[in-house]
Order: sequence, then structure tokens, then C-alpha cells
Amino acid sequence: MLDILVFLGSVRDSTPPKPARLGHRVALACQKRLEEKGLTPSLVDPLDHHHPPPFKPHFAYASGRAPQDLEDLAGRIERADAFVMVSPEYNHGMSPALADLLNHFGASLFAWKPSAIVTYSAGQWGGARAAMAMRPFLSELGCLPVSAMVHVPHAQDVWDAEGAHVDPAAADRWNGYLDRSLDQLIWWAEAAQARRADPSAERTPAFRARPQDRDAP
Repeated sequence: MLDILVFLGSVRDSTPPKPARLGHRVALACQKRLEEKGLTPSLVDPLDHHHPPPFKPHFAYASGRAPQDLEDLAGRIERADAFVMVSPEYNHGMSPALADLLNHFGASLFAWKPSAIVTYSAGQWGGARAAMAMRPFLSELGCLPVSAMVHVPHAQDVWDAEGAHVDPAAADRWNGYLDRSLDQLIWWAEAAQARRADPSAERTPAFRARPQDRDAP
């Protein structure tokens, strides 16, 4: 069974504009669609994780000395097989809340696993420009995004607060649109899971201590 984490890239819980947690319904819709495929994905909501300033990532602590919340989430990321990254668009870029949350963890926790990009907006563009900014970010993090992306314009008219279809007549079209990305994610996640479990499959050692480990000869 694949372990998939759905990251919600928004902490905004106030209005205007309405609804306050537009991304939450998009993330729930992705979670529900994965459940309909027989999986048990988990939602990671940044509002459930409080990392006060100054910024200090999980990997900057001595082993076993990080705050418990960071330790717990690091363990969840390390155990996961794939990720769905849900983000709005801010100034043609990805959500600062999502970048901040992900930057608390080293790339070795995400490495050798695929991701899917899902963006949304209350307007007509569906966060497409944020998606293009997310591709290099996720690639450098180690969880390479699959080719098919999801962009949801007018997301408040697509799913309700529980992640259910506002217009049942459009459910098949939206499910098919989600499936193009989610099915790619599942395919690559299963392949990567099998490869990681193969003791003969060598992997690049994790970068954990010295920047010089990445230097050219």
C-alpha cells in the first residue's frame, strides 16, 4: 500500500476574499480521489504545525533534539512514497507557506519519490504560473514532479468545503482531470517503492553534513 502525503500550501484562514480556506477543499478533493482508488492518503495542513521564528530546520538540530512536531513530520515524510503538493499562486510563484514548511526538511527525506503539482485560484488562471515555479523547487528537493499537472480555476465553484463536487454533473470530468496526474503519481510511486526496496539498487548518499560533499572534483 502506498503512503501518500497531501501537502496543503496555505495558512490563510480569514476573509476577504471568500472562502477563507479555498485550498483546503482542493486538498480534500485530491485526498478523496486517492481514497476512491483504494489508497489512504494523509493531509498535511501547515496550520497544524507551528514552527516559530527564528527559522531553524529539522536538519539543523542534533539527532533526536529537534522539537517533537518537527521530528514527527520528518518521520512521516521519510516513510511516505509520494506527495501531492497543493498551492495557490502568490506573485506568479508558489505559496510562501508551502515553501516554508517544506524547507524545514532536508532533501534526503523526499528523495527517490515522485510528486504531483496541484494549483488553484479563485480566478480564471488556476495558479498555473505557480506550478511552473514549483517544478524546479520540487526537483531540487528530490521528489520529481510527474508531467501531468492539475490547475483549478474558480475552485470555489468546483468543490465545497468538504471536498465534494459542487456540480455533480461535472464530477466525471473533474475526476478524469485529476486522474491524469494522480494515476501518473501512483505509477511512479509504485515503481520507486519497488526500486527503493531492492537491496541491489544503489542510491546517491544523502547530503547531511558538509557542503563540500556536493563540490565538483
